[in-house]
Amino acid sequence: MNTALSLLIALLLAGQETKSTKPNILFFFADDQRADTINALGNKTIITPNIDQLVKEGTAFERAYIMGGSQGAVCVPSRAMMLSGKSLFRISEQLKGATTWPMALRDAGYETFATGKWHNGQPALAASFPKAKSIYLGGMSGQFNTPVSDVGTEGKMINLKSPNEHCSETFANEAIEFLQKTPKEKPFAAYIAFKSPHDPRQAPKKFVDMYNPKDIPLPANYLPEHPFNNGELVIRDERLEKWPRSKSAIQQHLAEYYAIITHEDEQIGKVIKALKDTGRFENTIIIFSADNGLAIGSHGLMGKQNVYEHSVKIPLVISGPGIEKNKRSQAMCYTFDLFSTFCEAAGAKIPASVEGKSLWPILKGTAQTHREEIFSAYRGLMRGLNDGRYKLIVNIAVNKTQLFDLQNDPDEMKDLAEDASQKPRLDAMLTKLKTSQENWADKQELKSEKPLPLKIDPSKTPEEKGKAKKKS
Repeated sequence: MNTALSLLIALLLAGQETKSTKPNILFFFADDQRADTINALGNKTIITPNIDQLVKEGTAFERAYIMGGSQGAVCVPSRAMMLSGKSLFRISEQLKGATTWPMALRDAGYETFATGKWHNGQPALAASFPKAKSIYLGGMSGQFNTPVSDVGTEGKMINLKSPNEHCSETFANEAIEFLQKTPKEKPFAAYIAFKSPHDPRQAPKKFVDMYNPKDIPLPANYLPEHPFNNGELVIRDERLEKWPRSKSAIQQHLAEYYAIITHEDEQIGKVIKALKDTGRFENTIIIFSADNGLAIGSHGLMGKQNVYEHSVKIPLVISGPGIEKNKRSQAMCYTFDLFSTFCEAAGAKIPASVEGKSLWPILKGTAQTHREEIFSAYRGLMRGLNDGRYKLIVNIAVNKTQLFDLQNDPDEMKDLAEDASQKPRLDAMLTKLKTSQENWADKQELKSEKPLPLKIDPSKTPEEKGKAKKKS
């Protein structure tokens, strides 16, 4: 090859933008979204074409969980666990002194970006995502005209604004702009934390019109009221609907819930289209998950302040290069396992503080199991243990124990705790639960010295003052 031709080729190559060989990470995180809200995974009522496509192109974890919550706002500790890779009783909810996965990826050469809801302290936000845009710093607000601000050059929040649109659209638009502007020679990790489908469940009319409440099936474990006092029956979320919960009222709640999820799904599709338009889709790991589930009529409850499956199980779908396609995994895992997963995919060092275990062997198909059991907790009121077949729940406030056979009773409707033939299993599960408490640094006693009444009428409690309080 002559010198002139060699020089021409070198100049042409120099003028082209070099793409990173490390995989990009695009993480969609929903707020209060149950695991059973994806059409491709069995809910044929809900419309989720873009999440369905992720399921087709990747691996869906059908037994993914959060560990629970130390307060009624379960999303705060849940997000802290996911971001830090640490378990419930070892986290700082405001991430003080914690290394987050975006920090670890930044150290590995990644450009990090976030938009959406943030519940875990402004200093940790700035350290994790120094170029974050349109951040909602928590509290309660509507889905439209949501107050958001950006992280400035000195780590302070700037540009406070309330865009005249649905916040899911605001967050999607910020993500799209980031994808369009970020250089291709550097890998990125983008985190889009929707405020949906948390109440108030306000979706644009087009999406509301997609669902007739009368056509919405009730949950298989729908009950008008919870069968006993679990110690948290009159918390704010439980007052979103009066007692007893009527079938029509729950159908209305579910119609609104599905509508805002379908709107969220459309925003996910827009962001993925923008990713494809930039030419980086094939080298991007895409994750969809949520901070916790929700009851919405299941077991007569409305909120997430419990350890039933509908509240601690979450959706988790991961697609991308090297990941098995159209796979349903039964491996039990926690969302705080994502930290190690991201680091292994990115070739980043996993900090010693991280307790989560990488899901990469499951994603590649070299392993089928991950965790032997799932421990769950809610405040000092409930503890749970799921060994993959049976699930134990200890309701500490009223000294009541429940035992469910999840294989034959996935909706947790047939309590076996009072069945004498199940006593050996019940005792064994209690022993396992105590061992799990020790392993996860949980010092909570499993028996109350002053138990609450087992039966109460929540509609007549002082907090309720005779009527349910609906917030819009």
